[in-house]
Amino acid sequence: MQKKLIALAVASLASGAALAQTNVTVYGIADAGYIYSSGDTGLNGPNLGGTNTFSGIQSGLLSGSRIGFKGEEALGNGLKAIFTLEYSLTIDNNTGIGSTGGLNARQQFVGLSSDKLGTVALGRQYAPGYLATVNNDPFGGAAFEPQSFLSAQAGNTITPNSAARWDNAVTYTSPNWSGFTAKAIYGFGESSLGGYNNADTTDNGKFGLGGNYANGPLNIDLVYQTRQNVITTFPTLPGQGKDMNEAYIGASYDFKMVKVMGSYQQQNDKNRVNLDNNIWQVGAVIPVMAASNIHLGYAVLNWDQGNRPLQLNNQSQSAAIGWTTAMSKRTTLYAGYVWTDNDKSSTGNAPVAGIGAPNEDNNTFLAGIRHSF
Repeated sequence: MQKKLIALAVASLASGAALAQTNVTVYGIADAGYIYSSGDTGLNGPNLGGTNTFSGIQSGLLSGSRIGFKGEEALGNGLKAIFTLEYSLTIDNNTGIGSTGGLNARQQFVGLSSDKLGTVALGRQYAPGYLATVNNDPFGGAAFEPQSFLSAQAGNTITPNSAARWDNAVTYTSPNWSGFTAKAIYGFGESSLGGYNNADTTDNGKFGLGGNYANGPLNIDLVYQTRQNVITTFPTLPGQGKDMNEAYIGASYDFKMVKVMGSYQQQNDKNRVNLDNNIWQVGAVIPVMAASNIHLGYAVLNWDQGNRPLQLNNQSQSAAIGWTTAMSKRTTLYAGYVWTDNDKSSTGNAPVAGIGAPNEDNNTFLAGIRHSF
């Protein structure tokens, strides 16, 4: 009898320990493809009359390659502890886990979540502009999609790229209220330029608000993000220390035969560099057969740096067409073509950074495979 009671007590303790264990999931994406990008060197190239060309294998063309770990532990009364550790991988070369280059964190945070009260998290996290741009992008935020690389190369934080991941951040994400979800984020600047520890805590801080409404075929996103007291040198030079404000509105609607989407965003830089710009884009996804889609995207980047000489006051425009085929729930084949045109007083944009040049046309071809796990 005593042995049975002891066995029952041990089983009870083991059961309690099992219930308290964190549920951990390992996930990731392996994505790589061939890309060819070529265009004239433009007016400002080192070899006028020549071409800028890239030909090779690149990681993360359709989706960034990554490995991640996420988990949660039930704490009772509907409250749970959560964490995510997600790292970027460049699978076409020796970069990432096990290499000398170290890890490039996409996300790493810990927090508390409640179905009724929402989620609070601390660490490196997505600002609202990340998911908003992904939601309303015909390629889901792919590196070669016009809005994606134009916003990234313009230096905006409302983008489906690294600038939308903020360090030292605290976030609040609301519950889903009949299709509406809100998110707020603040990233502490924690600046210490020039080796001094007297920087204001708001210098280079970041603040963002976002709202998403997703109900049936309709999706709408509104985002406002600001970089506070932007300081890049110590001592502070004249014309620094002011805010950079960004706003975004995007929407999509799925008609079943075609899904259409569009967005408009602008950046107001109050510093001397004055990186004022706006980007608008339209796109569509057309189902073809059971497991394939045609993707169409077009975006324009307009610069407005005032009337001073040699300022960015022209535009870059880009159009893309792509094809995706789901070989299974986890494996996708893709191919695409991207055309980009840069005016002489604009930036040299192209899907491959460093290949584009002002006053040039760029043509990019790509094909690859993505596997999710």
